[in-house]
Amino acid sequence: MPKRTAEAKWNGSLTEGKGTMKFGSGAFDGAYSFSSRFEEGTGTNPEELIGAAHAGCFSMAFSGALGKADFKPESVHTNATVHLVKSDAGFTISRIELDCEASVPGIDKNKFQEIAEAAKKGCPVSRALAGVEIVLNARLS
Repeated sequence: MPKRTAEAKWNGSLTEGKGTMKFGSGAFDGAYSFSSRFEEGTGTNPEELIGAAHAGCFSMAFSGALGKADFKPESVHTNATVHLVKSDAGFTISRIELDCEASVPGIDKNKFQEIAEAAKKGCPVSRALAGVEIVLNARLS
């Protein structure tokens, strides 16, 4: 199986510094800072990248699970909201909400929900984030 790489570089102090994160494939190279991570500043942050990874992984896992159940999805669109909270122990990702809308001809709502929940539990990123509450809102379009 392939190995995927990414890298980050940080220059300066925590609050005054700045950095970059990039994918080994070259598909993404973005700036981040204290402000873009813990405030509403310009740039990306690790949590946003985790959200993108989770949304992408779940969408593919759900499509694959639908196919295995003999359904042919036309589209699966997932948004991920990653909640970063500050506690006495420090900053923690407390919750990830997956909001999915899919077009799947010929499926009933119960079967759709059953397959969606199984895909949420089985996708590799969900399994990697097992210590985080993951909530799924899946609906047929």
